[in-house]
Amino acid sequence: MKAGFVNIFGKPNAGKSTLMNALMGEKMAIVSPKVQTTRHRIKAFLNKPGEYQIIFSDTPGIIEAKYKLHQKMMNAVKSALEDADIALLILDVNDDFDECDAMFQSLKLNVPAILVLNKIDVAANGKIAAAEAYFKDKPYCKQIVKISALQKSHIQKLLAAILLALPEGQPFYSDEDLSDMPTRFFVSEIIREKIYELFGDEIPYHTAVLINEFKEKEGITKIQADIIVNRETQKVIIIGEKGSMIKKIGTLARIDIEAFIQQKVFLELFVKVKPKWRDNELKLKEYGYH
Repeated sequence: MKAGFVNIFGKPNAGKSTLMNALMGEKMAIVSPKVQTTRHRIKAFLNKPGEYQIIFSDTPGIIEAKYKLHQKMMNAVKSALEDADIALLILDVNDDFDECDAMFQSLKLNVPAILVLNKIDVAANGKIAAAEAYFKDKPYCKQIVKISALQKSHIQKLLAAILLALPEGQPFYSDEDLSDMPTRFFVSEIIREKIYELFGDEIPYHTAVLINEFKEKEGITKIQADIIVNRETQKVIIIGEKGSMIKKIGTLARIDIEAFIQQKVFLELFVKVKPKWRDNELKLKEYGYH
């Protein structure tokens, strides 16, 4: 049997979360066209009992840390570097190759790496061939696989390359489990995803979601969550005129949460102002950023 950790690294918006969802065949990580959507290291387990267990890790995009929150995000990348058996280095084929190369070099990998050229469905003319020529002789690049994570094209080819490089071993987790994260975490992420969908550039980066209540009763799960913001003005925007925006967040989130936990949901949302929470160690811990 084969078992190991396959950790995904790349710049913000290279398509890491979309790739993990495509490999898993279901939505495990939230996605958004905005950069830096992923804040945690999210592990997802792809199990084929008796044959393999692949533990995928989606990591935050690699950035220069400006807040304590960013430092926590980069710590998640560091921990993923430490336990990787295989690294998937993903880049948007339309990105700047020199920048991507500098970032991959900086990881100082000591495990086999598969270079994943993503977004080939929207590649500019000649970009795919140029990327292959540029990266093929890089010391960290053991193999190149071209995909479109969004279109799920060539995902099986990538999976075959991963299985070939995966070490033999016993499974680390039960084959019943899909992740080591609790359901509450995924619920908070779904709510956060809706904020990314509905609001402009600034608001999502100033928000966190805290689940205060998660009670499963017969036939319905009651969830109460706080949306945390930095400033009063942001609270006003998230609530919206006569509560229109918070109602929209709640409606969209409830649909996805019900699909995720396979049960009816009663969802109650409040907005709380916690100034400078992104630089407050205690608040970051409270909101799940360890």
